[in-house]
Amino acid sequence: MNNQIHISFPAIPINEGVARMVISGFLMGIDPTIRELEDVKTAVSEAVSNAVIHAYPGGCGEVRMHATLDENKLELTIEDDGVGIADVQKAMEPMFTSCPKAERSGMGFTFMESFMDTLSVQSNPDEGCCVCMTKIFGKTDAYEM
Repeated sequence: MNNQIHISFPAIPINEGVARMVISGFLMGIDPTIRELEDVKTAVSEAVSNAVIHAYPGGCGEVRMHATLDENKLELTIEDDGVGIADVQKAMEPMFTSCPKAERSGMGFTFMESFMDTLSVQSNPDEGCCVCMTKIFGKTDAYEM
């Protein structure tokens, strides 16, 4: 069975927690492990934080989260219509940050990539950003044995 949610919210910091709670509730029907749930929540948190912090420097905008659950596969998209990313490949490098004065670690995409099974980022300057991730639940990982 295929289930979907679509939610949009203002790009303000408190809504990072809202997005985490929404995705947690959405996944409860498949009974994920605590580790799987935490992985997804962390990836959502990083993607939404990136949109809130980087997409709308003026502080006004919208973030959209779309999730589809088909059996044990989650497809998740976090989108914004903000300033976009000029060089996605560079932005995805560990430790790269466009806000060094704000003491950002530059690890957001690295965390997303580590906690999810796939990650892709599409963006162009002034056209927003789309972060697409997937997670397969119920896999046996080497670190869980």
